Amino acid sequence: MTETSLTPLADRAAAPAEPPRPPDGLGLSWRPLRRDDAEALTRLINAVEEADEAPYRTAVAETEEKFDGDWHDPATDTLAGVDADGVLRAYAQVAAPPGDVRTIRAFLDGGVDPLWRGRGVGRAVLAWSVGRGRQLLARSTAPVPGRIAVHVQESATSSARLLSAAGFRPVRYYDDMRRSLADPLPVVEPPAGVSLVPWSDDLDEPVRLAHNEAFADHWGSEPRSVEHWAQGRSMFAPTWSRVAVDEATGEVAGYLVSGRYEQDWALNGYSFGYVDLLGVRAAWRRRGLAPALLVAAMSAYRADGIEYAALGVDTANPTGAHGLYERLGFEPYHREVMYSIEL
Repeated sequence: MTETSLTPLADRAAAPAEPPRPPDGLGLSWRPLRRDDAEALTRLINAVEEADEAPYRTAVAETEEKFDGDWHDPATDTLAGVDADGVLRAYAQVAAPPGDVRTIRAFLDGGVDPLWRGRGVGRAVLAWSVGRGRQLLARSTAPVPGRIAVHVQESATSSARLLSAAGFRPVRYYDDMRRSLADPLPVVEPPAGVSLVPWSDDLDEPVRLAHNEAFADHWGSEPRSVEHWAQGRSMFAPTWSRVAVDEATGEVAGYLVSGRYEQDWALNGYSFGYVDLLGVRAAWRRRGLAPALLVAAMSAYRADGIEYAALGVDTANPTGAHGLYERLGFEPYHREVMYSIEL
């Protein structure tokens, strides 16, 4: 079916009047999440991450960001399962990013305390999440595809079975890759006429616009609004980030945004700088700009005594990024899978 032949998404979303509430008998009481749940929610998320063998742990600051943004409404878009002692044992959050135009998306996030698994809580939380996701998609009357998506660790086989039983299918694979900074870095200069400059506030908006253009041809990517772009900055490392500027026009040709996830260093056994975003606009591609940005960032990491560089990549990235990273010495060490219901 082509996009032009699609009926309005509101007609295809099959949204329920209300998301199905978890049934009685699960041993939990249910309410929306609150911002003051952040520390308890972080403990629950960390327990889920440990059980699912994730190589990272969410920090409280990252959890608090789940409540930021006008498009998040905790009263309607979250669910908390609390036991008789008031301990948070399950949670869910559904988010529909603003600015989606090509595919309208609803992302599901949730988990169940490993001690409470095997009781039907996960199925109930997922059913509620899908129902709320369908409601959010039904707000759009555009004749474009819709997607209900969730990311899980490849090692989380029980989650994979749960999602498959609910009608989700694996549609994309994402590798985390790393490179030791003890190994020599190649010398890669930016192309003639392009300067690599430190991150600065006045470049933030031009970089957002450059990002939207650079990722327009990437599967699953949608334009980021100003508010969406500003979210998720708690681990942002501006001194490790770089912007490529065309000297003749002053335009942003490319960019690299780094994150500093110190809470994960002890877990992994080494310190690392993480490449959160790397993009090059189409007019400047195939001129060596991406590797120049990467080497500049890795040099900054190493200058601060950091041991590794790490990044994530769609294994089917259309620009050949996976191969580029391998040529620069990066090796895969972890994989996540996106499961989705396509509408």
